[in-house]
Amino acid sequence: MDKTKRLYVYVYIYASPEEMSRVAAETFVETCEKRVKAKGLFTVILSGGKTPERLYRLLGTDFKDKIPWEKVHLFWGDERCVGPESRESNYKMAYDSLISKVSIPERNIHRIKGEIEPSVSAKAYEDEIRGFFNIPASAFPVFDLVLLGLGNDGHTLSLFPASKALFESERLIIDNYVDKLSAFRITATLPVINNASMGIFLVSGKEKAGILREVLKGTEAIYPAQMARPGKLLWFVDKDAASEL
Repeated sequence: MDKTKRLYVYVYIYASPEEMSRVAAETFVETCEKRVKAKGLFTVILSGGKTPERLYRLLGTDFKDKIPWEKVHLFWGDERCVGPESRESNYKMAYDSLISKVSIPERNIHRIKGEIEPSVSAKAYEDEIRGFFNIPASAFPVFDLVLLGLGNDGHTLSLFPASKALFESERLIIDNYVDKLSAFRITATLPVINNASMGIFLVSGKEKAGILREVLKGTEAIYPAQMARPGKLLWFVDKDAASEL
């Protein structure tokens, strides 16, 4: 990671998770419109968790007719090592709340195969991304948007504190063993996040207030979320999560 990289960070506080999610949906639509006009398609990395689920439901209902889904390509930032029908699957959450509600071509849905061996899954997904963007082994893709969440321990995607994925500088996707979970996760690496044009953190709930304060006001990057440095970074937070700022 280039620590000298200039980062544009914006923090917006909203009265409720619903208001926050609606503004996030508007931002999604606006960004999609600009990128489709500029290059003919829109590439986005989705995240898991309850907070982005509100956004996905809005995109699949109130905003679905405002998006040219045939030009949108959905990728995932991380996945649990489970099948696509599992209730723990990030893909299933996005499918149930968004994908099943809109007319997006199947070829535009790029899921992580969590049901196969972790290292094989990570390599296959990296190969798929490189093939889609037509980039060599030494290059990183430029996603238009990456959606991010914030864990109580400061993790984002499946980049957990002290896990090996934090130190990966060449791979796009890695199988990351998380000690606290005693399990593997498949996750995008920091270079993928940091090469994206825009990132949006979605944070809600009183239980996130302490870690949000630490992440936003910390002078050193000690939490994985602080290491996320896309070209432009937006923090959309509700008033409960922002109560300690």
